[in-house]
Amino acid sequence: MNIEWTVTNNIALQQFEVRIGDQVAVLNYVKEGKHVTFIHTGVPQTMEGNGIGSAIAHAALAYAKTERLEVVPLCPFVRGYIEKHPEYRTLVSRDYQDL
Repeated sequence: MNIEWTVTNNIALQQFEVRIGDQVAVLNYVKEGKHVTFIHTGVPQTMEGNGIGSAIAHAALAYAKTERLEVVPLCPFVRGYIEKHPEYRTLVSRDYQDL
């Protein structure tokens, strides 16, 4: 897929997303106070293999860092991304360090 795409934060829907045509890859979240809970990452099969999931996770964690939010990584994809990129580990809420 040689199509340009951008990760956006759709605040109204509480999701980071990449839209290509009628396909949408998302990372759903809930922001409450000083916490952001990452719930689910979904990438349509036709968009897989292009680094879109990783780009969405990166954008979401960069947002948390900029906004000084503690991360609750309920989403397995985000947890895996943090494991591979330990520079984001300090963002994880103490209650969820052992996930």
